[in-house]
Amino acid sequence: MRQLPLGIRVPDRAVFASFLAGRDAQAVEHLKSLAQGTAAGAAWICGPSGVGKTHLLQATCVLASERLRAGYLPLRELGPLGSGALEGLTELDCLCLDDLDAVAGSAEWERALFGLHREMEEREGRVVAAAQAPPTLIEWALKDLGSRWAASAVFQLRSLEESELTHALQLRARVRGLELPDDTARWLQRRFPRDMRTLYDLLDTLDEAALVARRRLTVPFIRSVLSRRSEA
Repeated sequence: MRQLPLGIRVPDRAVFASFLAGRDAQAVEHLKSLAQGTAAGAAWICGPSGVGKTHLLQATCVLASERLRAGYLPLRELGPLGSGALEGLTELDCLCLDDLDAVAGSAEWERALFGLHREMEEREGRVVAAAQAPPTLIEWALKDLGSRWAASAVFQLRSLEESELTHALQLRARVRGLELPDDTARWLQRRFPRDMRTLYDLLDTLDEAALVARRRLTVPFIRSVLSRRSEA
């Protein structure tokens, strides 16, 4: 796990190297430029659950933390704590706000976010937000905040196509030092929900089992692991 300045830990696997850019290559390159300090300003990534929004935010934060002060804030989890969770964040050079739509509509949160956005802009910092919808479709309590986000670089992430799912799984496995044969990857896709979050979580479970057993990720081995897990 990597420790970021906010005290929030993100998984080692949440890096750009383990994300299949596919048709989202433009979004990935823009986020990389923000993280590397070659660009500044605000960006917004959106799309349904499972397209990789959290992965990209965390990857941006991890890359930025190599040379900048960076932080990742999961607003859906921290929302109940109140907008005070944003205090002191203007000192960061790169801030990634996940699930911003979870607090949108709250006047308290939006006033705090507006001030944060303005200060980051004045300091030529980088702030990236993720939500399911683009900023123009969010029900804002503070219209000026919606306008600021609408004026940022907005990227709609796309779900992976059938052929891309296999490549994405194999890429994720390769980054973790595993080889995932084509037939094994296809078997997983046929038997489990095809959103990447579910498949990645499953791959993490199999990775741990393969490490302990020193086995390859074959279909028979995966069946035995999942069978033992269901019995437990």
